[in-house]
Amino acid sequence: MPVVLLPSDDDEAPFPPVERATQVPNGLLAVGGSLRPRRLLAAYQRGIFPWFGEGEPVLWWSPDPRCVILPERFHISRSLRRRLNGDTFTITRNTDFAGVIRGCAEPRPGSPGTWIVPAMIDAFLALHDLGHAVSFEVWDGQSLVGGVYGVQLGQVFFGESMFSRRTDASKVALAHVAAAPDIALIDCQLPNPHLERLGAETIPRARFLQRLRELGATSSPGSAVVTPPSR
Repeated sequence: MPVVLLPSDDDEAPFPPVERATQVPNGLLAVGGSLRPRRLLAAYQRGIFPWFGEGEPVLWWSPDPRCVILPERFHISRSLRRRLNGDTFTITRNTDFAGVIRGCAEPRPGSPGTWIVPAMIDAFLALHDLGHAVSFEVWDGQSLVGGVYGVQLGQVFFGESMFSRRTDASKVALAHVAAAPDIALIDCQLPNPHLERLGAETIPRARFLQRLRELGATSSPGSAVVTPPSR
């Protein structure tokens, strides 16, 4: 089945049903469109996310199965617990969204580039200004040393990326996402061994969409200092 081409000048044009996404590659649903807030929010509410590289058109995905973390199953290893119980890091929420997304876009060892291209940064900064894109920051003194950002709709946190400049900083950030009282599901999009060690699992796309319906009313998280997880 051909991938749908979305118009760039009409954010009201509907996405195709996610069941039309390709199997190879897993989840490619549509090409084109804009990254304006209306289009982005319409995508996330339907279990769709943008992911593309420099020089590519906007690509929209809805893979099956979907990788998620249930907060109550987030795995805290002994070493991570020591980090969480220590006093090295301070954790905040929505204090430096721009710093987190730009930290996530930094080159990484062994990686040829980043999918967090300038257009994506601008799009998520705009979404953050509207109260829908969220960051958790990890600080060592006055230095931003790690964090995670994503989109929050209702009690669902759609994780986009995380970064570390200190050992375990991104894990600490994700642990605080899992401990947040207003988050009941963390979307990780696609599985990888790192996320699986933290408790990520895959569920059928249909089940994921059902959970969005159960949890997915739009909310506007505010800035706050987050208390450490008690687990």
